[in-house]
Amino acid sequence: MIPYATTAEAEAALGRAMTWAEAAWYQYSAAMPDSWLHCHTTFILFVIYTITPLPLVVLEQFAPSIVLPYKLQPRVRLPLAASLRCYMEAACFFPLAVGFQLVSYPAAVKILRTRMGLPLPSVRETIAQLVVYSLMEDYLSYWIHRLLHTQWGYEKIHRVHHEFTAPTGFAMSYSHWAENLFLSIPALAGPVIVPCHITTQWLWFCIRLIEGINTHSGYHFPFSPSKLIPFYGGAEYHDYHHYAGGRSQSNFAPLFTYCDYIYRTDKMLPSHEGVVTLFS
Repeated sequence: MIPYATTAEAEAALGRAMTWAEAAWYQYSAAMPDSWLHCHTTFILFVIYTITPLPLVVLEQFAPSIVLPYKLQPRVRLPLAASLRCYMEAACFFPLAVGFQLVSYPAAVKILRTRMGLPLPSVRETIAQLVVYSLMEDYLSYWIHRLLHTQWGYEKIHRVHHEFTAPTGFAMSYSHWAENLFLSIPALAGPVIVPCHITTQWLWFCIRLIEGINTHSGYHFPFSPSKLIPFYGGAEYHDYHHYAGGRSQSNFAPLFTYCDYIYRTDKMLPSHEGVVTLFS
């Protein structure tokens, strides 16, 4: 909750006129409790998780000729019922997350030290923080992912996520509850070490979710702007990891490929394309 009753008070405290973004933020959040702003994260991610994979799921079901030329495993057609089951089982975690955020809010405030008020962060500050968060999350997730591919980790936890040998966007969050918990640690590590504004935090989690949906989409589009990002693995890179399943000891990186390259776990086998795999 912003501690200013009027925009004039807010501008006096800033020592300058508010930008249009700050004015909009003031109008939206001035009277809203910080705990509700904190819970916005889950609502935003739920909407993105629900909407982002839909176009490819719908096109694959009802207009396959448009997208199948770009599908990494084109002979695999996931039934619509399986996609819906995947979505429903993953989506049930979101209401639980809201409750957890409300209960944990007092502790989260101390740990994350998230700013809620004015001023808003500059573009330069936001980009710098996102770069730090991406590199930190990528490194930590790489090692957690490798641990999940040990015999115990895979059989007890990670095998749930690998039920989809030909992944779909909804499979990004289709995991054992313990895996969702473990992999939330790297995503939160950056904001804990380098505190940010709540808007930057929303942006970070949105980017991370959209990127995860993309790498699990099962499609590789040659015109994708993500190809311009250095060391970006993308769907083709991660698709092989799912195709290999429990025996996979490569392509662990969630975003960039530098950890796989450094630790000699990078692998790409074009021969996996077109192989028939079935979801049961």
